[in-house]
Amino acid sequence: MARVVAFIPDLLFGSSVVGALSAAGHEPVLASNEAGLRDAVTDADALLVDLVRAVRPAGLKTLAFYSHVEADVRDQGREAGFDLVIPRSRMAREGVALLERLLAPENGDTDPAP
Repeated sequence: MARVVAFIPDLLFGSSVVGALSAAGHEPVLASNEAGLRDAVTDADALLVDLVRAVRPAGLKTLAFYSHVEADVRDQGREAGFDLVIPRSRMAREGVALLERLLAPENGDTDPAP
C-alpha cells in the first residue's frame, strides 16, 4: 500500500485519519507542524493536508480538506493546485477511499471524485 503523510495540526482528527489509513493497510505518518512535514514527505506517496496550513510539496498526489464554512479556503486550495479539495466532513467519511482512488495508477492527475 502507500506511505501517506497526513499534515493535520488538529491531533484528535489527525489520529482518527491515521487510524483509518492504518486499518486500510496504508503506512500513515502524522505531521503536526511544518518541520515534521518537511522530514516526512521525503519518501511519501501522497499527502493529506488541512487547508488551514496548506503547503503543497511538488511531486506528490495531494488530498486537501477544509471546513465547509470556508468556501474561500476551498477556492485557495484549488488555485494552489491540490489534486483533490474536499470538505472535512467528507474526509472523515470517505478519506481512505478517496486517497486510494487518487493513488490509482490509471487515475493520472485527474480529480477522482468531482
